[in-house]
Amino acid sequence: MCDCAGLPSSDLVASVRETPQSVNAVGPGYEVKGYEKLAYSYSFVDDIFDVAKDDLSSYFQKWKRCLAIMDETVYGHYGQKTKAYFAAHGIDVTIHVFKGGELNKTMTTMLDFVDAMDRYGLIRKEPVLVVGGGLASDVVGYACASYRRSSNFIRVSTTLIGLIDAAVSIKVGLNHGKLKNRLGAYHAPMHTFLDFDFLKTLPVEQVRNGFAEIVKISHVAHKPTWDRLVKYGPELVETRFGRTSTGDRAVELRQVASVICRDAIKVMLDLESPNLHEIGLDRVIASGHTWSPTLELTPTVPLRHGHAIMIDMSFSITLAHSRGYITERERDEFFDLQSQVGLSMDHEDFDAKLLLKATDAILKTRDGKQRFAVPKPLGTCFFINDASDEELTSALATHKAHIRERYPHMVNGVGKSAFVDAGDLGHDPAELVKKAMNGKSKPLNASDSMRSKIKAIDNVSHAQSVVVA
Repeated sequence: MCDCAGLPSSDLVASVRETPQSVNAVGPGYEVKGYEKLAYSYSFVDDIFDVAKDDLSSYFQKWKRCLAIMDETVYGHYGQKTKAYFAAHGIDVTIHVFKGGELNKTMTTMLDFVDAMDRYGLIRKEPVLVVGGGLASDVVGYACASYRRSSNFIRVSTTLIGLIDAAVSIKVGLNHGKLKNRLGAYHAPMHTFLDFDFLKTLPVEQVRNGFAEIVKISHVAHKPTWDRLVKYGPELVETRFGRTSTGDRAVELRQVASVICRDAIKVMLDLESPNLHEIGLDRVIASGHTWSPTLELTPTVPLRHGHAIMIDMSFSITLAHSRGYITERERDEFFDLQSQVGLSMDHEDFDAKLLLKATDAILKTRDGKQRFAVPKPLGTCFFINDASDEELTSALATHKAHIRERYPHMVNGVGKSAFVDAGDLGHDPAELVKKAMNGKSKPLNASDSMRSKIKAIDNVSHAQSVVVA
């Protein structure tokens, strides 16, 4: 395509050809085939808002202004630093602050971003800056995909899940009702900044949450990373991947953390880049996402995403072991690591009924095939497509019995801080329990299930922490 001066106005390469007239057509038709270049980039920059660094500001010098979007928690941590950074570079920054949390990953929030862009008078090629975790980049990205059909954005990720998983994908979107990420698009950012210094202010429970994403990719795709997780896992979680470590091992932990995170991101990019629009449905990084989409929001107080996908992966480990794909040593090495770092491996709501319901749901997403991603052996991936309902329910019974026997300290296989708090949810979780109990206090004949949920909420209420979401 060319403009009036004969210069290229698009990097789209396309051809149009006439097709033969079909039986009921009134003449020949046309077929269009086109290929458009897709280019986006990543850079690792610590302390991205250091005024001495122009890595981020350089993207906004052309306009001398910036529209930044972040949630209330991120603003509390980094709002003033963001303002000081752009002021030092002669850029006028406008910060749009929104209420974060999974319950606000909605069309209403997305349209609020669209209104903010419109009030700002966003120019067609001018990028929006999103500073936050995966939820923020998902919804802002969807707003940018929709505004004038395509607007640019730049990501600065602040959580481990955002840095390792959400920032690697070009998928953007939001929830619809209780359907997680049901609406969305494929829309790549101009650039993504990966600043692991944000982990310094991230609560340990959120680091644990993100740790699950590294397990996800390493145990089916990169054995060296898996081996490092086994060796260093608990220390990495407790020291926020070396960012708060002190003493003799501080340098070692930070170096190991850097290698683990870089390798995990590179492996995911290698796997996803040829299949950005998910035309191919045998996706290695879909490990942990077979049963978890149904399970995650099932409890009265939802599970954190990392815990939900770990329950999914843990069951897949049992299934793989039952088929002889992995050894007993490999199975228990996987389980022992999750126990040590405090991730969940089972949940009372993960029963045979939910298992089969979730299996049926994922078949629709995966075009009628199971495509269960399991290790064969650890560090490599195999897709199961022939598991019967009887095999799955039998494996689930085996899984639950093994977790109970090997890890008696875990109640129903649930790990540490497994349920969302107000920062994750965007709402007080205690209110969900009250609603489920019809406004009553603890019932006289509460079931074990409800008692455990009440206990989880009591723990959350006493341990509310500021979460960079």
